[in-house]
Amino acid sequence: MSTFREKAGALFHDWLPFELRLRRGWTRICNRDERVDIDASGVRCDWRWTSDLHIARVFPPAGLRLMRTAFAQWPIAFADDVPRHERPRVSFIIGHRGLERLPHLLKTIRSIAGQRDAAVECIVVEQAEAQQAREHLPAGVRYVHTPVPVSLPYCRSSAFNAGAHHARGDVLILHDNDIVVPRDYAAAAANSIDAGCDFANLIRFLFYLRSTDVTFDAPPERVVQNTQGGSIVACRNAYFDIGGYDEGFIGWGGEDNDFWDRAATRSVQRHGSVPMIHLQHPPQPEKALGDAAPAVARYRELETISPAERIARLKGSLP
Repeated sequence: MSTFREKAGALFHDWLPFELRLRRGWTRICNRDERVDIDASGVRCDWRWTSDLHIARVFPPAGLRLMRTAFAQWPIAFADDVPRHERPRVSFIIGHRGLERLPHLLKTIRSIAGQRDAAVECIVVEQAEAQQAREHLPAGVRYVHTPVPVSLPYCRSSAFNAGAHHARGDVLILHDNDIVVPRDYAAAAANSIDAGCDFANLIRFLFYLRSTDVTFDAPPERVVQNTQGGSIVACRNAYFDIGGYDEGFIGWGGEDNDFWDRAATRSVQRHGSVPMIHLQHPPQPEKALGDAAPAVARYRELETISPAERIARLKGSLP
């Protein structure tokens, strides 16, 4: 619950800018102490880490109005089966394990199946001891199984690298299994690569729903800006040129930060305009550890090493 002081401060400092930007350009909405850089392709957050939109937390109806406005411009379209393309342009790659998040995965895939104006494929990499998800996947999904012992923690980096090797498209989207995308996302991703970018982060706001039902009837739990993961666009060649994802990251955290450090050595589009939906699920247990999480601690060590040296190590040209 927000305090009276928080509500008073949001009314005094945030409400009028929110209302004006909601009408004139919702992508420009941000917190009072934040700065955004705006160009024709979208908005870049001029700060390092993610942040929650304050007015949406203090006044949840504001988050609902923003969500409705964003998805009126970027509608979501669901389809039951992924179309089969002999030569897909865009390859969505999703890492997955087990059945707990199968409903999230299936809803995510249905939004990928609804893409228009871009030939897409969807690759699901199941990192598990046995094949559990395969029989539940819709027609058209390409399935890759990477067997690992049940005792080994999930390695998201390994799943993405395996999917990238199987991908047929020259545009990769490294995508989480709990994020629903609007119907024009793949086309926007392809456009960013065609414009000369090697990597792109097109997400402007990520709306955390309170359930796995994609409706705009209730306020989101959170509205998050400046995400570094969730859905990353990459030129396939550039992905391998920077060493792909670092498979030394085991468990939650750090791998996206390291990836973006290395991606920044190439041409990157960080101006985002696309809203996305995060489906509700319990947080990863390691997330509560923050910087003490083993994978995050590993990133803290790696960030003292230059991205160029990290790339060279991943590609095997340095010990």
